[in-house]
This record gives sequence, structure tokens and C-alpha cells, in this order.
Amino acid sequence: MTSHGDSKTKLKAGVERPLRMGTRQSPLAMIQAEMAAAAILSAHGWRPEQVELVPMVATGDKIQDRALADVGGKALWTKELDRALHDSEIDCAVHSMKDVETLRPDSFVIGAMMERADIHDRLIGAESVIALPPGAIVGTASPRRKAQLLRLRSDLDIRLIRGNVQTRLKKIEDGEYAATLLAGAGLDRLDMTEIGHEISDDIMLPAPAQGAIGIEARTDAKHVRRLLKEISCTRTSRAVTAERMFLKELTADCHSPVAALATVDGLRVHLRAEILLPDGSESVSGTSDFDSGDVKAPARLARKLLGQASADLKAIFGR
Repeated sequence: MTSHGDSKTKLKAGVERPLRMGTRQSPLAMIQAEMAAAAILSAHGWRPEQVELVPMVATGDKIQDRALADVGGKALWTKELDRALHDSEIDCAVHSMKDVETLRPDSFVIGAMMERADIHDRLIGAESVIALPPGAIVGTASPRRKAQLLRLRSDLDIRLIRGNVQTRLKKIEDGEYAATLLAGAGLDRLDMTEIGHEISDDIMLPAPAQGAIGIEARTDAKHVRRLLKEISCTRTSRAVTAERMFLKELTADCHSPVAALATVDGLRVHLRAEILLPDGSESVSGTSDFDSGDVKAPARLARKLLGQASADLKAIFGR
């Protein structure tokens, strides 16, 4: 891979140049983009210089003192890449799927989802949530994690923490926070496999699409979409699509504590999900088993959970 590749790839008739993959510039995002590029090179037998990574600083990476839900939500992770993709400055964009809005422009399509990594959260700073001392300060920027933590331990002092993985770990080391939660997939990709204690998904169900990398292309870029299709994992795509369809039906935003996890067995999908009040005082959960072709099943589960929720909880989800 190169940032200034001069070896050519025939992307469409009459045009030969490297495939340009856009990515956020954070350390984890760059590693994920390198994984995607390596998969493309392997699938098509290309030379390294036939893929060019195009890193960009996302607005979400610039804002470190506020919760992103208060200043624009998930769009702050994608808007720079969206603009570059729309303007044909890049051929595709590599995303952490949990950071991608459920409502996307019709001009874009997820061309590939790579095989999903660890879906669990890991606790840094203590062996378990129960082991945290009374009133411990726990840092998280996630409404889901905050609500789930308070459901388990209403005495905890949950405070905003921002920054990349290394920055957050330094804040724990310096004693600014007693603990924090990070996605196991991100730690593994950063070669930090020994850091933290895994939390069972029976205790804390993960965010929709956690652990999945998606690659987005322009809808009309048929050749690029064919290239991406070769590296897409069908099982991951089915699971993540189900989780995102559940999320979409909720009309949730970045303030809405919601968790979902789909597992796939052949053509069958098992979806577990929950919605919570921000303070963890109420949660409603449920499951659904359906054929992968039943595209309306996740929405039915969402409506079922909303139907069981209090008026206050429904209000969190725009209902």
C-alpha cells in the first residue's frame, strides 16, 4: 500500500490508477484500513502499490471535550469521508460500522463487510463491574455503556471520557478515572489483546455492529462494488444488517441507549436486543429468530420492545 502509488489498477474502461481507500487518520482507523487494503490485495492478486490509503482527520477526532451526541452524533465520524466519496476523491471509504448512521445517502452503498471481530466490551481498571469500589469514577462516551453500568451499579460515577484508545488508557493510568470500557475488537487490532477484562454479552450486550468493518462505495461505481464484493463476509453482513435494521426502526439517535447482537447459523438469524433509560433504571429486552430473507423481522422486534416500554423510555427513541 502507498500514499502516492504510481502502479495502476484498471478501475473502469480507459482509467487506470490505484484504488483509493479513504479512512479516518486515527491509529485504530488506519489499522482497519490497512486490513481492508490487505484483503483487497489478497483477493485480487494485486501488488501493494495498487491500493492507496487516503487518511483524513474526522471532525469527531478533533472534538475532545464534549460528547459527540451533543454536537452532531455519528455524522462527525463520516462527513469528511462522505464528501470525498461524493466528489470522487476516493473510490471507497473504510468505516467502523457501529459509527455509521443507519440513514445513508442513496448514492452510497456498503460494498463489503469484513469478517467480524470480538463483539465484547472490555473493562479496564478492574476485574469486573462488581469489583469496582463504591462510587468509582468510570469514563465512557457511550450512552449504552453508561446505562448498562448504572443498571448494574447505580452508585457508580459515570463521566465523559474522550480521545483515542491510547489517550483513554493514559487517563486510567494517571488515576483520572478508576476504569473505562473499550471494545475488544479495537484492542485486538491495536495488538493490545492482554489489556482489560472481557465482559460477557449476557451482562452487557454490545452496540449494534460492534466489531465490524464496512467499506462503502458510490452506488453507481459498479466496478468498485465488484472488487469489494470479493472480500465481504456473508455471515457478518447478515448479522450487522439485522442489527442496523433494528436500530433504524427505533429512530434512535446518539443519545439513545440501545444494544443489539445478531448471530447467524446458515440462513437463520438470532437477534438479541435491548433499550434502556439513560440512568439504567429501566430496560426492555427481547429476542427474535427469523430467516435471513425476512427483512422486516428486526423492525418487528423493535416495535415489540417499544410496546413494552414506559412513556419515558419510548420518548428516548422518538416515539
